[in-house]
Formats: sequence, C-alpha cells, structure tokens
Amino acid sequence: MIVDEGTNPFEVGVATELFGLPRPELGLPAPLYEVTLCAPAREVRMNHGFFTLTGVAGLDAVDGADTVVVPGRPDNVVPRVETVLEAVRRAYARGARVMSLCTGSFALAEAGLLDGRRATTHWMWVDAFRELHPKVLLEPDVLFVDEGRILTAAGSAAALDLGLHVVRKDHGAEIANAVSRRLVFAAHRDGGQRQFVERPVPSVPEESLAPLLAWAQERLGEPLTVADLAARAAVSPATLHRRFRAELGTTPLAWLTGERVALACRLIERGEERLDVVAARSGLGSAANLRARVRRETGLSPSAYRRRFGPAAGEAVRV
Repeated sequence: MIVDEGTNPFEVGVATELFGLPRPELGLPAPLYEVTLCAPAREVRMNHGFFTLTGVAGLDAVDGADTVVVPGRPDNVVPRVETVLEAVRRAYARGARVMSLCTGSFALAEAGLLDGRRATTHWMWVDAFRELHPKVLLEPDVLFVDEGRILTAAGSAAALDLGLHVVRKDHGAEIANAVSRRLVFAAHRDGGQRQFVERPVPSVPEESLAPLLAWAQERLGEPLTVADLAARAAVSPATLHRRFRAELGTTPLAWLTGERVALACRLIERGEERLDVVAARSGLGSAANLRARVRRETGLSPSAYRRRFGPAAGEAVRV
C-alpha cells in the first residue's frame, strides 16, 4: 500500500484492517494477504498532521506486490510525487492489480491508467475529477468500479465495499462474509453513493428492514416470494418495494435472489457436489437456474467456482 504525504488515515486503516490482520477465526494457516506500507520517504505525515508514519518501506517494495493500494488525500488538484506515479505505472505494466480508495483515483488517473476506462471517486470531487481527467469514463453514482486489474472505490467508507469485493474474488464468498461479520459491516451493499449526496433527512425514519431480512435469510430454501416478505412485514408489496429501495437501494426480488446465490456459493465452497442439492437448499429451484444465476453473479460456472474457491484455502497475496 502506497502512503504519500497527506494521505487520509481512515483509508490506510481500512486497508490495513481488511487485508493486513490475521484471521484466526477462519482457521487458516496464514493471513489472507501480506501487507507492506511503502512511501517515497521514510517518514510520511498523514492528513492534517494527525500523526506521522515512520520506518515505512521504500517504493521499491511496490515492485514485488500482487496488488497495489492507493488511498486518497484531500489536496487532489496538487500533482502526486512523480516517483509514486512511476511506481504505480510499473506495477500495472508488469501485471499487478491496482486499486484506489476514495480520491486515490486521482493518482491512478494522473498516472494515465484510467484513460478510456470506467472509474469512480468521491461524489464531492466529481466535477474536479472530470475537469482534470476528461478521458476517464467516470461513474459518480456507484460505490466502486471493477475493471479487472484496475479497481476504484468512491468515498472513504466505500473502501470497505471494494475491499470485501476483492476478498470475495480472491478467497470466495464464505471468507468474505466472515470478514464482514468481524468488521460488523454488510458483506454487500446495494445501491450507490448517490444515496449519500447531501439531501434532507426524513423527519420520521421507518422501522428497519433488518428483522425481516434476518427472517428471510433463515428460510432461503423455502419458496419465499415478495408477497411472503410483504405479509411478514405487514405491508403491501408496493410499500415493501419502496422501503427496500430507500434502505437497501434494490428491490425485494433482487435482494432475495442475491441472498440465494450467495448461499449457493457458500454451499459450493463447503464442498457440496450435487448442483440439484445446492439449488434446492438455496431456493434457486433447479440446477439450470443455479448455473445461470451463479455465472451471472460471479462470472464463473459452478464447477469453475468450486475449483477456485472450495474447499482449499488460497495462498496469501502481497499488498
């Protein structure tokens, strides 16, 4: 992870928490990732001078990383140190994955990695980003963008969304869900950062959907419908749809399908071989529907997903 003068400490903390801490609760023999902090200087002053990092590695450490993380900083119109940009370019050129957190996308754009590609950044900096980097296909309303080996997160907290997405891609849904539980954070947030743009707050918030979601998650193998969810919540389907949109940024049917696919992936990771059993236990009905849904969600067939994620643990990745 590259830390530069003025880097936001929150994103550094998020990346360290997500990628750098041991996870003994997962029963794995090694950490999910090996994390190294590196910088253009041996001492780096964080944003607003909250603290100074000392003893960090030099930028040559980037040359051995599988993934390079670039956190944001507040002075985004000020060019980055050229040695930082060169390190990012070298990493991508040799095949490393590069991901930015919050306004770290400015550094990736300045390095020339985002021209002609989809990317995102914090909503407060959208206009400045477009003015400085007009060749980037900016998507201001999403939490993160995955362009393969280049990934960008929106606001600071969206670093958690992107980080869990990366863990899910590298190690599977079950491990990502375990990490999210450790963080007390949703494994997947629907919607985008448009919901966080300044707007009036409702004076009387509605009851949370959390009890309904927990009830449904315990019954995914049953033939639940949107009408069943509405009946459980004692509201009309139209009201339920509106509440899902407001609270989760998605529809009841899309949420239910997503939860069933996530359960199916966990069952595959745990070693369940028969697709008809996985389909029945997850509520997806048939093996054909299971194949279609898993491929749509993960980009992999169930058999390819099994080869990649279950049941063997993956190797540590250097960040």
